[in-house]
Amino acid sequence: MYNVGDQIVYPMHGAGTIDSIEEKDIFGEKQSYYILKMPGEVKVMVPIAKAEQVGVRSVIDKGSADKVFKLLEQDETEMNKNWNKRYRDNMDKLKSGNIFEIADVVRNLSFKQKEKGLSTGEKKMLNNAKQILVSELVLAENSNTDEIEEMVDNKINNSFITYRAPADTVKENIVKKFIPFNATGTADTTENA
Repeated sequence: MYNVGDQIVYPMHGAGTIDSIEEKDIFGEKQSYYILKMPGEVKVMVPIAKAEQVGVRSVIDKGSADKVFKLLEQDETEMNKNWNKRYRDNMDKLKSGNIFEIADVVRNLSFKQKEKGLSTGEKKMLNNAKQILVSELVLAENSNTDEIEEMVDNKINNSFITYRAPADTVKENIVKKFIPFNATGTADTTENA
């Protein structure tokens, strides 16, 4: 049982602070709910009786947040090439509510977006996963949304640069393939070049 003021994560929705605990009569059935205040002044009702079953948990601590940022700095993990299977795998990771799994989805889909672009469904999934990730990191780091989004983007961008060939290298290799250069760096114009 959580109390007013506790910070919790509601899988597939993100993290927030319990604003109040209220009893509501919905369709003639009385139940107690956590009224969860989410980023952007959104409020979500979480049935207390089903909270554990749906995976409600406490927000991670600062040490775990640091591990999440380290995970974002790593290379992407292998994803299924089949769009349908990859989508289901990523959806299962999001439903788990595990922040490390969510960070994995954000990093992997961000890499894929930078390389080839994403389908509409995967773009939406990336945006949702990122929102869920950021909402928890904001509370764990006692920060604000803009700062955390910038940190997440920077970690992923640096990781992408580290683990993927920068565009300049790719362009340089293409140029060398079509315009052979000699050891001095000038175009080799001999017949058998």
